[in-house]
Amino acid sequence: MPQIPEKIHELTVGQLAARSGAAVSALHFYESKGLISSRRTTGNQRRYTRDALRRVAFVRAAQRVGIPLATIREALAQLPEERTPTREDWARLSEAWRAELDERIKQLNRLRDHLTDCIGCGCLSLESCVLSNPDDVFGERQTGSRLMVERPPRQAVQESRPQAVQESKGACS
Repeated sequence: MPQIPEKIHELTVGQLAARSGAAVSALHFYESKGLISSRRTTGNQRRYTRDALRRVAFVRAAQRVGIPLATIREALAQLPEERTPTREDWARLSEAWRAELDERIKQLNRLRDHLTDCIGCGCLSLESCVLSNPDDVFGERQTGSRLMVERPPRQAVQESRPQAVQESKGACS
């Protein structure tokens, strides 16, 4: 990992990418979402303060555990004077996110448990598919997966075609 001399107080996007391990495009994306900020030089180049390194690390760690970017942005905005998150900040925020993550884990466990039932039904709509057709709501209207497009009967489609199309089809058969 390239070292940045202490006397350098601002980083180019390339230096920030090299140090943080994030792609340049990811840094631009983070900036567009208000997670990090830069100033522009007279040559219109981005310059990031050194604390952007910690902010990027914070964002990437939160993303790794599944925290949405909007939630991360809200957390960073709550920090006084938009300062870099500290260990205490991370502890406080991660504790607050724990309940959300626990609920997601429960949902994923339920999904995993129902997935086996779904695979057993074959077409995702027999009697009561708990994933794509809970309580067989769509089974009352038609058979098959609810995700399939309802099509008119084949005969009705042929009758609605222009005469020339039907004649040319007959000539080719």
